[in-house]
Amino acid sequence: MAPRMEFNGIYTPAVTPFNADHTPDFGALEAVLDRLITAGVHGIISGGSTGENYAMTVAERLEVARQTLRIVDGRVPVIMGTGAMLPADSMALALGGKDMGAAALLVATPPYAVPTEMENALNTLAIDKAADLPIMLYNYPGRMGVNMGEEFLDRVGRSRNICAIKESSGDINRVHLLARDYPHIQMSCGMDDQALEFFAWGAQSWVCGGSNFLPAEHLALWRACAVDGDFAKGRRIMSAMMPLMRVLEQGGKFVQSIKYGVTVEGIDTGAIRPPLKALNKDDKRALEQVIRVLKTTIAAIEEEG
Repeated sequence: MAPRMEFNGIYTPAVTPFNADHTPDFGALEAVLDRLITAGVHGIISGGSTGENYAMTVAERLEVARQTLRIVDGRVPVIMGTGAMLPADSMALALGGKDMGAAALLVATPPYAVPTEMENALNTLAIDKAADLPIMLYNYPGRMGVNMGEEFLDRVGRSRNICAIKESSGDINRVHLLARDYPHIQMSCGMDDQALEFFAWGAQSWVCGGSNFLPAEHLALWRACAVDGDFAKGRRIMSAMMPLMRVLEQGGKFVQSIKYGVTVEGIDTGAIRPPLKALNKDDKRALEQVIRVLKTTIAAIEEEG
């Protein structure tokens, strides 16, 4: 059994920069990761949906993970994303991550299959048994079709490797359930516009795509709430971040917005893989304006202490 892992802080599901021909741009990836680590994020997730995993082959995802681990070089933990439609692909990603030295796995429900809770639990436990690494579950029923409900949690929670859950349902009652009934499974914020509520209910970590380009601001909210317990300050920071969260979620342009945000901050993330397309000029201008105001506002809040 792997040692238990504590998830504490900001975990960035890293974007995958691409060249014009849609091959991974590892030079740009190195710049992205170095900037994140310098900013102080606590961990990197390779092969999440923010990294466009749905548009990549298993071989490509393994190579991106290999390069990520090489670049990070032990400075922060790297978590291997294993989400895939085929359970065999998830298993290959999990075992590949273990062989490369990933610190933990991010394990989701196989999309489209709509498994029962027990089927989903047995699939998760098969990955757990094979890889024997700490696991952060990923509950995202909007993409996967089903919730990781109580029957699922009761079954998988018996394994010491099940350390945390990234909760992305958007249902605040899930936050209450996890905090009260499953305290042995660390709750991690996976719904950006509920970050304040997650921290109020005891979450110590936040998996946030926006930290790809605004790590300092996401760290500021985490620090105010999870470290200092200053929820008055936290509410002010959260209020300043809400326009960004609305822009990121509008019209399903999340990944495109995250990648453009990184580009605005000085690292060209290049092409978006089909079926998605890059932001249009109006969307780019709107995001640029939101970033400017957010950074200025949060810097002022931080200066006030």
